[in-house]
Amino acid sequence: MKIDGCNVLVTGGASFIGSHLVDALIERGARVRVADNLSSGSLANLGRRPVDGSVEFIECDLREPNAARAAVDGRQLIFHLAADHGGRGYVDTHQAGPASNLALDGLVFREAVRAGVEKVVYASSGCVYPNRIQGDADEELFLTEEMVRPPYDADNLYGWAKLMAELTLRAYHAEFGLNAACCRYFTVYGPRAKENLAVLAMIARAFIGEKPFEIWGDGRQVRNFTHVDDIVSGTIAAAEKIDDATPVNLGTMERIRVREAAEMVLEMTGHDTEIVTRPEMPTGPVNRVADNRLAKELLGWQPQVAFREGLRRTIDWYYATKNREKVRQVLKRGALLERGPAR
Repeated sequence: MKIDGCNVLVTGGASFIGSHLVDALIERGARVRVADNLSSGSLANLGRRPVDGSVEFIECDLREPNAARAAVDGRQLIFHLAADHGGRGYVDTHQAGPASNLALDGLVFREAVRAGVEKVVYASSGCVYPNRIQGDADEELFLTEEMVRPPYDADNLYGWAKLMAELTLRAYHAEFGLNAACCRYFTVYGPRAKENLAVLAMIARAFIGEKPFEIWGDGRQVRNFTHVDDIVSGTIAAAEKIDDATPVNLGTMERIRVREAAEMVLEMTGHDTEIVTRPEMPTGPVNRVADNRLAKELLGWQPQVAFREGLRRTIDWYYATKNREKVRQVLKRGALLERGPAR
């Protein structure tokens, strides 16, 4: 599908990932509408675009009556990123909020069919993968798309809602002819992200000079931290090249332990202190890394930002834009367990 000149809706477009996607779509010549209730996003993420008219902004909760219909009307392509979500602390400790994504996704997809939208690109998650296969931190495991199959075993209600949305889009493609693509995001980080995400939490702790330096779990958990620029380029490639609701992993294949990431943060920020672990805090699966070979095959996509380079960029942005006292208050109030408004 051609992006240049396309009438696009980005749900959740004022969020961390959504706002970067909006920037990239504008650069490619799309006519962009953003629908966002600003519960975790911020107009500041869109800069002057809503003011100068380069982006049409609708503040709404897409779960409310008629909101999705108004947002979808006149659009050819939808990037659906809006969701009740947060970091690991939120996903593990809040179930009712993410459960509302079942209704949210259903409304958006139904209205897309009614309005004759050509394609929906859905922001899915590594949380759709079975918990039972991610329990050994020492196994060299790379999750491939076909591993999501019955018996399903998704990660909390957040993961179940993402899985149900993927299955719904497959059904809508088969029965209604709605073209779709599902992008499974893995541990995204970068500028505009909030402190409830792991990498940003580490940077925030270093920024305020926390001593000792805390990490959740025992530090052996393995992740593939993926820079937001790579997520955006993969999402747009999926819009251009996938029609049949095939899910693709968007993630690096760098296997990095949480403790290793923390050590890099301390090194790059020059913060000299000991690391202490918090095994009692939420950690999620201990071994979650994408296999991205299908994205390379179908999209011609592969990540361009290695973690060390992306971490440096993110630290530079954070240190240039944040206020230490405000960050200290954010961490003190327990923001790592909540969604919270973006700043």
